[in-house]
Amino acid sequence: MGIGTSVFLLAVGAILAFAVNASIGGLDLDVVGWILMAAGLLGLIMTTLVWGRRRQVVATTEEPVEYRRVEERRDVAPPL
Repeated sequence: MGIGTSVFLLAVGAILAFAVNASIGGLDLDVVGWILMAAGLLGLIMTTLVWGRRRQVVATTEEPVEYRRVEERRDVAPPL
């Protein structure tokens, strides 16, 4: 679930829980609103954890650098 879907569920749940005063035969809209808000909050937390962990991982496709030892000889005169 993405951040947009989580925020949407939070908004719809808050509207149902706090703004709607209707009853549908045997269905309590306040409870449905609270359930949607809980699902949206859980989705937001899970999405944040997944995206936070994804940004920490660094993957490289290059081969490791090979280090070579370079020695300088000072017994030979430099070219002119």
